Amino acid sequence: MAEKFEIPVIYQDDHLIVVNKPIDLPVHKNEHMAFDAPYLTKLVGDLAGRWVYNVHRLDSKTSGVMVLAFSSEIAHDLILQFEKREVEKHYIALVRANPGKEGTFKDKVVVRKKSKKKSDAITHYRTTKTINAEIAYKEFENICLSLVEIKPETGKWHQIRQHFARNRFDILGDTHHGDFTLNRIITGKTGIKRLFLHASKLKFTHPESKEQLSFEAPLPGEFHTVIHCFEKRI
Repeated sequence: MAEKFEIPVIYQDDHLIVVNKPIDLPVHKNEHMAFDAPYLTKLVGDLAGRWVYNVHRLDSKTSGVMVLAFSSEIAHDLILQFEKREVEKHYIALVRANPGKEGTFKDKVVVRKKSKKKSDAITHYRTTKTINAEIAYKEFENICLSLVEIKPETGKWHQIRQHFARNRFDILGDTHHGDFTLNRIITGKTGIKRLFLHASKLKFTHPESKEQLSFEAPLPGEFHTVIHCFEKRI
């Protein structure tokens, strides 16, 4: 039986719809999925009662703001905005250690899974909160956790996850690039198992009205649960 997903609608008009995508939900169908597996474009289409067009990517394990179009013309306009880097994307992540007040990662990232080819990528970040979690494992002692606001300038495959992992500020719950031991510790203490990466804000120009639009999705409760769990230990 296919898993049930709730898709909160943030905004909708005659041309597009903005939703808060839950975790573990692929954006579109792929060949590795079961025939009845749920995916975002289908669920949103069922919800809206009409055909929808995907215009940008969000990893299945990442939650947050996504925009979809109701026509190929609107989709084309939005796709161009993403390609021209005219769309402003903001993310929030819980990461290992403290990456510093603010900075930019410019390391090249691999273009896809199991590929050796790398591409230029730019990720800006700002640390908003750091807690002394007093986590110790292997050779590490007094590991802290940080809440980080992220603004990617480019949009490459797993760009944010790769950048933070390469610089040893692994995003909690990242089972592909991250710190697997730390992931087990977090899940053991909180019972939560998810990627702590959330698409918090999206700004773009409405293709029809030309109005500048900005939409936000609230920080998921799991983030607050982990922060409060370890804050008690200070």
